[in-house]
Amino acid sequence: MMKMHGTTIVAVHKDGVSAIAGDGQVTLGDMIVKKGAVKVRSLQDGKVIAGYSGSVSDAFTLMEKFDGYLANAKGQLVKAAVETVKEWRTDRALRNLEAMLVVADHEQVLTLSGFGDVVAPDIQVASVGSGGAYAEAAARALLQNTDLSAAEIVRKALEISSDIDIYSSGHITVLTVPDQTVTAIESGESEVVETKELEDSNKAKKESN
Repeated sequence: MMKMHGTTIVAVHKDGVSAIAGDGQVTLGDMIVKKGAVKVRSLQDGKVIAGYSGSVSDAFTLMEKFDGYLANAKGQLVKAAVETVKEWRTDRALRNLEAMLVVADHEQVLTLSGFGDVVAPDIQVASVGSGGAYAEAAARALLQNTDLSAAEIVRKALEISSDIDIYSSGHITVLTVPDQTVTAIESGESEVVETKELEDSNKAKKESN
């Protein structure tokens, strides 16, 4: 049975602000089934932002696990990340989940994997997904050679990745912390949505399920 897959996430920390961007395309096998998906979320009242790549249902399960550990750790990003990957690696059911997470607060970005890894990059850029390598290369170049903000860097990096990777396209959604806004972009047009509105929408979806 084919699974739905999300694609590219990139995050950058610069000047006390972390930004994360995700494209909107979801594929089922070799078919595009959605272009407006939101693959990034704000957690803990906007203090932490996170994005996923991989199997959508698997990623949602892991995101909920991380959010739970984050609440128990009172917002401590590294502690919550370590506890999440510890369970992810050792739990018989979770170890088969096919997804990766990028998480960030106002101080740093981290990558979480099912191999038990919590990676804090030397250069504050992280990415996952099919177009992750392209997005990360672009983000590093922009971080080191331009005066663009963190949000502008992740947006531009994802645009570059989408031009190369066939599985990255659709809307680009950008979250920043501590700035609590979401920006959805398609064909040069932008829409700004308060983070709380996104959290309320996610909560409503959970309750309906």
